[in-house]
Amino acid sequence: MTKINILIVFGLIMMGSNVLAESVWDEPKLVLEKPVDIIVYRSPTCNCCSKWIDHLQAHNFNVKDIVKKDMQSVKKRLKIPGSLASCHTALVNGYWVEGHVPADDIKTMLTSKPDILGISVPAMPHGTPGMEMSGRKDPFNVIALDKQGKAQLYKAYGDY
Repeated sequence: MTKINILIVFGLIMMGSNVLAESVWDEPKLVLEKPVDIIVYRSPTCNCCSKWIDHLQAHNFNVKDIVKKDMQSVKKRLKIPGSLASCHTALVNGYWVEGHVPADDIKTMLTSKPDILGISVPAMPHGTPGMEMSGRKDPFNVIALDKQGKAQLYKAYGDY
């Protein structure tokens, strides 16, 4: 392969990655009047967590990023059930947020102030904020956990 062909291929790859970087989550539907502080606990080995943090910052959240080797201790302290666990955990205005929850769902929670402990996108579904890879978008649910430990559907995603 010639040097010019390599540059062309590299350019096409970079153009494609920029297209994939733009996602359905980039345009805020709900606007925060002022920035909201959120603490994000994440593993030092997880790349998607940084992408989710970028998503939050683009939606007017002030992120305090705490890298923690023992994420299980964070989840245990907050009483996040294993069935709702994901790769990172955030705290915002008395609620926890687990996994790749869209910023607009966090804003809705902060505005409506439901009587819950927090919301979660369990596991790491493709197409969620921070998990935009290869254009694949899996359906997923945002789950709320109430103070009695009952999980309930908060919002369902499937049609993009």
